[in-house]
Amino acid sequence: MTSKPRILNIVRPNDWDMLFTPATRDALNELGEMAYRGQERMSSEELAEMLPGYDFLLGGWGTPRFTDEVLAAAADQLKLYAHSAGSVKGILPPAVFEQGITVTHGARAIAYAVADMCVSLIWTMLRQTHKMDAALKSGASWNDAKNAAIGLTAGIGHEFIGQRVGVLGAGHTGRTFIQLIRRLDCEVWVYDPYLSEEAAAKLGARKAELDAVLSQCPIVSCQLPTTDETFRMIGARELALLQNGAIFCNTARSRVIDMDALLAELQTGRFQAALDVFDEEPLPEESPFRQLNNAILTPHVAGATVEARQRQGQFMVDEMRRFLSGEPLLYQVTGDMLATMA
Repeated sequence: MTSKPRILNIVRPNDWDMLFTPATRDALNELGEMAYRGQERMSSEELAEMLPGYDFLLGGWGTPRFTDEVLAAAADQLKLYAHSAGSVKGILPPAVFEQGITVTHGARAIAYAVADMCVSLIWTMLRQTHKMDAALKSGASWNDAKNAAIGLTAGIGHEFIGQRVGVLGAGHTGRTFIQLIRRLDCEVWVYDPYLSEEAAAKLGARKAELDAVLSQCPIVSCQLPTTDETFRMIGARELALLQNGAIFCNTARSRVIDMDALLAELQTGRFQAALDVFDEEPLPEESPFRQLNNAILTPHVAGATVEARQRQGQFMVDEMRRFLSGEPLLYQVTGDMLATMA
């Protein structure tokens, strides 16, 4: 582009405060003429009214769906949609790409936080630090606190280093998680039908079938997106393949798992789980998951870190700069990616 682009910014106010630091705001203003129109709730009709005359659209969580009306408003001028959050699947129909609008998103920025949380949860379960902490704080004796840990003898835990770990899904988060645990010399098995053996080898992982990962890996991390293909992929049969004493961690999406079957397995005490996502959120107070002694539950916060939020903003600024200079985008979304996207 020969002149500065006009940028319509509709990032919600609270997200704007978290995602964009003073430095990234200054960078945005240097890149183009920015108009801020963020609001907590915006309809597609309101977006369509605002959009004409803008070259770039900066959105994120809460961005309304690109209806035919929005696409018509974008037809004359919109060249780039920068989504400062993760998946764009619920927002963008295929017609967006057919219209020639370039799309980029911040999923990779969030992946670091989710992978980091997954490592933290698994490490906690390997050493059972949460159980010993709770025991000591409740007044248990020193020795009783050691014996409070599930599956451990007198507080003797397991190391993460060198473990065989199964990873379900090699998207942004799956790949980032693999990179982290490879630094711990873990042996990584990965299930992803869209990942080639060559690509798996470059990650330092072994490509394997789903049943093999579930049955042969004492630690399994689920990083699968919810798609038509993955919906309830992990059911009673698959969960029965997990080893006795295994650790199952899900920081991705709950709907890839039959949660009733998972609950039934966990109630037997056969293995442990760390769960950040649930079919119903907030998780009801009466949920039987809250009663499990062999599960760590967190309220869908795996991707929520200060660093991730600020990285999301920075990534979008960097992508806009690349677009303006004619460089390839690092986080571009194409139409054919929608089918396998969360």
